[in-house]
Amino acid sequence: MHIQEWLETVPAVSVYLLVGVVIGVESLGIPLPGEIVLVSAAILAATTDHINPFVLGACASAGAIIGDSIGYLIGRKGGQPLLDWAARKFPKHFGPDHVAMAEEKFEKWGMWAVFVGRFIALLRIFAGPLSGVLKMPYWKFLIANILGGIVWAGGTTALIYSLGLVAESWLQRFQWLGLAAALLFGLGSFLVMKRRAKKAAAEREAKAQVPAAVD
Repeated sequence: MHIQEWLETVPAVSVYLLVGVVIGVESLGIPLPGEIVLVSAAILAATTDHINPFVLGACASAGAIIGDSIGYLIGRKGGQPLLDWAARKFPKHFGPDHVAMAEEKFEKWGMWAVFVGRFIALLRIFAGPLSGVLKMPYWKFLIANILGGIVWAGGTTALIYSLGLVAESWLQRFQWLGLAAALLFGLGSFLVMKRRAKKAAAEREAKAQVPAAVD
C-alpha cells in the first residue's frame, strides 16, 4: 500500500506523531524516509479535512530539531567510535567515503553545514552526530539546527500543501512518468554524492601522505 493511502486510514494525531517520530529518528542519525513521510502527509493535508497543515509543520519541525539535538549529544559523547559503529550497521550511509565527504563539508561550512544539510538527504542524517563528534559549539549548532529544522520542515509542508491538489492530479495522470523521473533523479543524486565522497576521501588520503613523503 502507498504511504499516502495508508495515512488516510489513521487518526490525525497518529499522523502528527508518525511524522515527528520518523523525522526525529532520521535526524538522530538513523536512515529513515523522513522526507517521503512528510511529503505524503502534506499531500494528505491538502486533499483531506482532518489533517491541519500548521500542526503538521510544527510536529515535523519539532521532530527535526529534537532529533538533531539528541544526535549532537550522542556524537559529542560517543566520538569516533560512534561513527565506526554506524559504519558497521549502515555501510551504505556511513561508509568511509561518505564520512570523509561529510567531515569536509562540516569543517568547511561550519554552521551552514547544519542548516544546508537539512535539505540534503545524506547530510541530514550526519548533521547532529557529526557536529557532536567534531565538537562544534552547541550554541552555534542549536541556532543552525532550529533555523534549518523550521525552514526545511515548515517550508516543505507549506510548499507541498499549496501544490498538493495539482501534484496529486498530475501524479494520477502521469504516475509512471513521475515514478521514472523520481528514480532517475534519485539515482543521479546518489552517483553525484558517491563521486564527491570518493573525491573527498582521495584528497584526505593525499594530504595524509604528504608529511610522510616529506619525512
